Amino acid sequence: MQHDKIKTGIVGGAGYTGGELLRILINHPNVEISFVHSKSHAGAYVYDVHHDLFGDTELRFAENISNEIDVLFLCVGHGDARKFLEANKISNAVRIIDLSQDFRLSASASIDNRDFVYGLPEMNKQAIANAANIANPGCFATCIQLGLLPLAKAGKLNKEVHISATTGSTGAGQSLSATSHFSWRNDNLSVYKAFEHQHLKEISESMTNAGATISKGDFSFIPYRGDFTRGIMASMYLESDLSQDEALKIFSEYYAEHPFTHVYAQNIDLKQVVNTNKCIVHVEKHGNKLLILSIIDNLLKGASGQAVQNMNLMFGLPERAGLNLKPAGF
Repeated sequence: MQHDKIKTGIVGGAGYTGGELLRILINHPNVEISFVHSKSHAGAYVYDVHHDLFGDTELRFAENISNEIDVLFLCVGHGDARKFLEANKISNAVRIIDLSQDFRLSASASIDNRDFVYGLPEMNKQAIANAANIANPGCFATCIQLGLLPLAKAGKLNKEVHISATTGSTGAGQSLSATSHFSWRNDNLSVYKAFEHQHLKEISESMTNAGATISKGDFSFIPYRGDFTRGIMASMYLESDLSQDEALKIFSEYYAEHPFTHVYAQNIDLKQVVNTNKCIVHVEKHGNKLLILSIIDNLLKGASGQAVQNMNLMFGLPERAGLNLKPAGF
């Protein structure tokens, strides 16, 4: 279905993902922002919270929501999306894109008469195009899955995978905490939720659906807090009988039709994707082990950019609409 202007609403517009979503949608050629909801900032200008948007918009945060929209983005905390939908009557004509983890797993992917499709376009593009509701993937999950998906589809994700991934401080959300405070995070590096990160469940479920023959316990994941604001770099390795050329062919052919995920022959660095909706993947063979590197911007391809990519697919727009973003080269 083609829309000239998609009327959008945002719930939770004061946080990091809400701010990133606003930055994209304000400049999206096919979107009209109907409201940005925030109880704590109701009546204030959006630029009073997102100072960089001064001069770009005169929108104010709204206290109430409206059903006179085409799509609603939920940029709220984990657990809060389900509570919001239970407490507010949203018309069935309104499509929903949820950026929390509330509907990502198949066992919890519905509420009332709404069923949510897992919104990883590189895996579920056709289902997303036909969906009424989307569960946007997690940031670590997106980065890691895009590094493993071609192997799963080729029937080659059949050995234990060892994963280390480092995320920027914005991955912890906007509320201050001991581990997100500048004076603690600066010049520092730490591990958290080793082997137990919540994104492991969606990674395992999605890779199984894609063709992997290993279980959740075969994904050994060590997440790190990085001394930078945005981006994720994941390094993954597993035993593999593929040669370097065979692996490159599998990855390159798989992503040939996907405009945001690219296979790069040389080593990669995080700044190649910061401030973009891109994922860049690099593969290397070392003895009997295959090394995969994957990088994304956690707030864009890992959250708000992917949400807009999903919106574009749902409304029959070009996938890249509003997402031709300038990378931060320096």
